[in-house]
Order: sequence, then structure tokens, then C-alpha cells
Amino acid sequence: MEYPALVTLLAVLEYMIFTFQVGLGRAKYGVAAPAVSGNETWERLYRVQQNTLEQMLVFLPSLWIFSHFWSPATAAAIGTLFLVGRPVYAVTYVRDPASRTVGFLLGFAANAILVIGSLVGVLGALL
Repeated sequence: MEYPALVTLLAVLEYMIFTFQVGLGRAKYGVAAPAVSGNETWERLYRVQQNTLEQMLVFLPSLWIFSHFWSPATAAAIGTLFLVGRPVYAVTYVRDPASRTVGFLLGFAANAILVIGSLVGVLGALL
């Protein structure tokens, strides 16, 4: 289970980096806490962080459930798509929100495969 653990920690680290960018952006773009609006670039950084948090709610449990019922190495490989997709999403979303599709689809595909695989694994064990 070392591979899913590594992917989990990398996902958490990636999220921490996005969070740090939001904090730095507050000073750079003059968005004083607790405001969550005021500068368009900062708002995009904030949405990247929030969207990543939202996606991690799906990603983390499904990564571990998939690992349990199928293969830790396969789950980690699929999880790597999520890890690659998030920074692609971040860079493209901050630059131009309309260009975020590739990054979004990488993360969404990883989550969809992990959730469906997890569900099949659980149902197979129950039946």
C-alpha cells in the first residue's frame, strides 16, 4: 500500500501548494481576509484551491477503496492522472478559465475510474 500512500501524500502536498498560492496572492493582489473576491486573478487562484478540495473528497476515498479491492499499484497509477491533471488545471484556469478542459478531464477521468472501480469491487465482494 506504499504507492497509494505516496499518491495520497503528493495530493495533499499539491493542495497545500495551491493553498499557499492563495495566501501569497492575497498580499500580491490586495485581497484582505476574510474577503473571497476583489481581484480576478486571485479569485481564480482561490477557485483552483477550492475545486481541488472538492475533487479530493472524491479522490482520496476512492483511491483507497480501489486499492483494497483491485491493486494498489493500479490505483496509484490512476491516481497519478489526478496529480498531473490538477496543476494543468491550475495553470490553465488562472491564465484563462475557458482553457481548463484538459486538466479538468484528467482529474475527472481518474476520479471516475476510481469510483466506478471501487463500486464494482465492493459490489463484487458483497455478491
